[in-house]
Amino acid sequence: MPGIDECLLEAMRLPGARGAALVDWTSGLALGTVGEAPGGDHETTAAEAAELARLAAEHGAFAADDPDGERPPVEDLIVSNRDSYHLLRFVETTFDSSVFLHLWLTRAEGNLALARIRLGEMAERLVLG
Repeated sequence: MPGIDECLLEAMRLPGARGAALVDWTSGLALGTVGEAPGGDHETTAAEAAELARLAAEHGAFAADDPDGERPPVEDLIVSNRDSYHLLRFVETTFDSSVFLHLWLTRAEGNLALARIRLGEMAERLVLG
């Protein structure tokens, strides 16, 4: 079972990967980063991505029904722009499930469907602690 660094390095092996991070969406802090960051600053990117994740997770219109509250309220978010994709995959944890993987892909080389599947697999295997 991979830790943070191994998981992020695995994400960077995906076609078109430019950067990856594990982010705590309640604090906006990056728990680990690798590769490039949009705008050149991993901490700013983590804080901005956390705002988006928090917005989706805290609004019922986007959250799945989970009466036990055992799973993250949102599975993933995809933001696309003219030249890239941002995939935010929420990670289920034994504590409060307030972290997500952020993968930044180039649109020309990236495969969004493959990245979504692989990031989901990585999130399931990720060991935090």
